[in-house]
Amino acid sequence: MINSRDRLRTDYRFKDFLHYTCLLAVPVFTAILAILRHSIFWAVLFVGVAMAMTGLILRFYCTRCPHYTREDGPLRCMFFWGLPKPFSPRPGALNPVDNAVAFAAPAVLLILPLYWLFKEPGLLVLYLLSLGGFAATIYRNECDRCIYYECPANRVPEGIKNQSRESTK
Repeated sequence: MINSRDRLRTDYRFKDFLHYTCLLAVPVFTAILAILRHSIFWAVLFVGVAMAMTGLILRFYCTRCPHYTREDGPLRCMFFWGLPKPFSPRPGALNPVDNAVAFAAPAVLLILPLYWLFKEPGLLVLYLLSLGGFAATIYRNECDRCIYYECPANRVPEGIKNQSRESTK
């Protein structure tokens, strides 16, 4: 009998999206709260930068993901649900620009609020703990079942990847 942990994650349900959105909301709102305590301008700017970085991630990283490239309708993955696909799908390996954006955009989002979070130690602890919990949850529950084989964090064993590739030919 195949354990559910051994199956590849070929599709997501709305409750999966809600689960990950709620987990990610904690560090995001913690960062916004820390910034808001000191400046409305910088809080609005942070939200704008977060939206721009999310768009860059969608354009340079997500457009190569099988969840983006295989479906005709709106995007249905753990991070984007019901969103139209504004960019053309680009199946295949990440190129150096895609890789740079995939690492730089999240890094900007993680580092940008630190100035204000250091002024609010309690919120800094909450931010770091919630980010750690979010990352650990993704790593534990998704990376070893992900069908996005080109992702740098993918941990699906090569044998399963090869078997999956053969079955789609």
